[in-house]
Amino acid sequence: MAVDPPRAILEECSTLIGDGGGAVTPEFLRAQIEVGTPVCHSIAEARQRIAHLRGCVAAAAATHGLRPIAASTHPFAEWSLQQHTEGDRYNVLAEDMQQVAQRLLICGMHVHVGIEDTELRNDLMNQVSYFLPHLLALTTSSPFWQSRLTGLMCYRLSVFDELPRTGLPERFDSHAEYLRHIDVMVQAGLIEDASKIWWDIRAHSKFPTLEMRIADICTRLNDGIAVAALYACLLSMLARLRRSNQRWRIYSNMLVRENRWRGQRYGIDRGLVDFGRGQVVDYSVLLDEILDLIQEDAERLDCVAEVAHARDIVARGTSAHQQIARYHAAKEAGAGEAEALNAVVDWLADETMYGVAPVGAGKTVSHTPD
Repeated sequence: MAVDPPRAILEECSTLIGDGGGAVTPEFLRAQIEVGTPVCHSIAEARQRIAHLRGCVAAAAATHGLRPIAASTHPFAEWSLQQHTEGDRYNVLAEDMQQVAQRLLICGMHVHVGIEDTELRNDLMNQVSYFLPHLLALTTSSPFWQSRLTGLMCYRLSVFDELPRTGLPERFDSHAEYLRHIDVMVQAGLIEDASKIWWDIRAHSKFPTLEMRIADICTRLNDGIAVAALYACLLSMLARLRRSNQRWRIYSNMLVRENRWRGQRYGIDRGLVDFGRGQVVDYSVLLDEILDLIQEDAERLDCVAEVAHARDIVARGTSAHQQIARYHAAKEAGAGEAEALNAVVDWLADETMYGVAPVGAGKTVSHTPD
């Protein structure tokens, strides 16, 4: 992983993307790169745009002998060797957070769903928080940190949770109550604005969206699209129930936090707690129940196949499962530690382009069907 990749990559990406195709922007650390779509009106459009963005990044990186990886941690990169991007926001973050910020050699997947009504947005944030651990478990891609196999499927949250104002969101009875709390923090000089709230889900400070932030980055594009579709459908289902004067039961953060930890530690392997039943339930059973709940919404949003793909993730395993498998396979074949970690990185680079064509390449990476 390049500690300071060529800055020309960003300009080259922008040229390849063209107007209206989305954006490639710097992140806090120079070794990171962020892609974001414009507003998409369907899951299919989101997939097409993200595929194009990945292709642009890959093509620009290739001109410098580099390859991008879509994962929430790099298996062996060292945070102490990284340099942060120059800019007012990043300089303030580095100064305020010191080593906590310097350790942010992590990447996450954020999914925005547009909700114009502020009160509805607040209500849905309270309700959908229950499902955040379920989404996290499907996305795990950060089992390694600083050349060590951590024993966690998602180590990223262990790093990110060192920051203040992270974790599960607070519960507010109204959007106005939320704004009053933000105003107290702003007036006290603690934060500049609500963009410094980094909860697992938040009402975005600039856009009329409810932004899901708990997820690791899915290495395979189709896996990420499945999780985005699930999130959109869950919000649609909760809004539909609300119109019928029904709602999802809101459990305490103490309980939901236990599932968050299980998703972080075990991913999909050891199940999550069904608090209505009061017991741990196999993840595949919980997923089937969720897919039944959102069937009507998946049909309305035209993403039945995308949400069903979540079952394929469970059957195959997440990126974290496959990284660990490649690591152990390399070790069993006689590879040393560094060689085994390199094998994981090579797999990540290949898998990042699974089904995605680098711009100008004219073909996709060869693979077997999902």
